[in-house]
Amino acid sequence: MPGFGRSAGFPALNADRHVLDAIRAELAAFREGAGPGMDILVDLNFNYKTEGFLKMARAMEPYDLFWVEMDTRDPKALAYVRSRTTIPVASCECLFGRRDYRPFFEQQAVDVAIIDTPWNGVGESLKIAAMAETYEINVAPHNFYGHLATMMNAHWSAVVPNLRIMETDPDMVPWQDDLVTVKPQIKDGHLLLPTGPGWGTEVNEEAVRAHPPRTA
Repeated sequence: MPGFGRSAGFPALNADRHVLDAIRAELAAFREGAGPGMDILVDLNFNYKTEGFLKMARAMEPYDLFWVEMDTRDPKALAYVRSRTTIPVASCECLFGRRDYRPFFEQQAVDVAIIDTPWNGVGESLKIAAMAETYEINVAPHNFYGHLATMMNAHWSAVVPNLRIMETDPDMVPWQDDLVTVKPQIKDGHLLLPTGPGWGTEVNEEAVRAHPPRTA
């Protein structure tokens, strides 16, 4: 992850040959193991510049991806990449407010705009989704946090007409379910909308106190 300074490749952000070979091998294994009916999504985050994003996208095109996620602050650069790959492009999870999203919509830089609803607020996120719809752009919630955020995003996802897919993160600590009074219910691959008041769940403060933050 050179984009976060966790690699010797920082700050060049280049998609070198060994990286391209590795992503091809990994996706080939995923596609063989999952079969043709399973969707595969790849998140490249901030790890490349425009040239690198395009090289990675072209390397991944044979594997029929659901989307590739690319994060950049330059909407024109992202639009350039999108116009030169066959993979749908998702981005924008790091943006805040309609004014940040507007240049990406005006440049037709994305197929799917990812919206962080806890960060933006659910009300503002609804407005961003409505603005995206006027540009024929779908939306998806950024939801890698926990059950409370999942419930918030479930309500948001239920009312936006241009929803593409909702992210969830099931691979967390084993006591994750204890942190809320009502945990999300998934049936036949679909998250059921909670029916309780508010977000449909509350923070279990006793469970939170039982798992204090770790200190170094």
